[in-house]
Amino acid sequence: MTDKALTIQQVCKDRGKTRVLSDVDLTLAPGERVALLGHNGAGKSTLIKSILGLIPVDGGTIRVGDSAPGSAVARRDTAYLPEAVSFHPALTGREQLTLFARLSGEKADIPGLLDRVGLSDALDRRIGTYSKGMRQRLGLAQVLLGSPKVALLDEPTSGLDPISRQDLYAIIDELAGQGTAVLIASHALTEVEARTDRIAILRKGVKVADDTLANLSELAGLPIKLRVRATENADVLAAKLGGRRVNGASVEILCSPAEKMEALRRIAAMGEAVADLEMAPPKLEDLYRHYAREAAQ
Repeated sequence: MTDKALTIQQVCKDRGKTRVLSDVDLTLAPGERVALLGHNGAGKSTLIKSILGLIPVDGGTIRVGDSAPGSAVARRDTAYLPEAVSFHPALTGREQLTLFARLSGEKADIPGLLDRVGLSDALDRRIGTYSKGMRQRLGLAQVLLGSPKVALLDEPTSGLDPISRQDLYAIIDELAGQGTAVLIASHALTEVEARTDRIAILRKGVKVADDTLANLSELAGLPIKLRVRATENADVLAAKLGGRRVNGASVEILCSPAEKMEALRRIAAMGEAVADLEMAPPKLEDLYRHYAREAAQ
């Protein structure tokens, strides 16, 4: 019996003569939040459909717990929120969620679930009157039905305003806290950077990175950016620190993680010539570009 919520081993998928997924390995432990990144056509949606059992793989294995994709147990243990979520427009939010609960055999607090996703004022309105963001919230309420072992979220914040995005990630944190493994396919790099435990990157069907943000940053060796604001003359500060002036009052220094402390000591030694200091480590966007470019080369 496996201790993993989701196990993907050496998965391959061909579409005609094109290999869409190539020897992809990925595991998710219970309660783990993993971001799945990649350009359009990288294979994210194909991988998600394979996990759901909607399309067969041409090689390798996928297991939801100990169950094969598409089996009754795997369907029961897997929740899915597509990017283009769609419901019957003539049903109300309450009716649609009640139908899903009956289909899954769950005895759910429907009003409570709809209130949890911010739809308590619209539970008896027809879905045809819902905005895209409201339909996305209803889809999230569907994900919350039961206690799924795995939640697959494809661009979950699509159509949501900033406050709703924060609410959604709070619910994702709740799911993970209850032991659900959450796989989030997203292009919103800034969001997933702060709200996931691990980053996996696909490029043309190949997994090119899979680790924590800190480890990916260390492996990439991308420079840390130090921006020093001069008290008076930025040109003098730039000459002494070996950086470049970026505006009338600041100097920018790039250094490797190993050189960071030495650079900070040199800056501190400048005393009152330094008015302020900002340090910016590589962002997920920088790492994403780095790993995609390395794979291309």
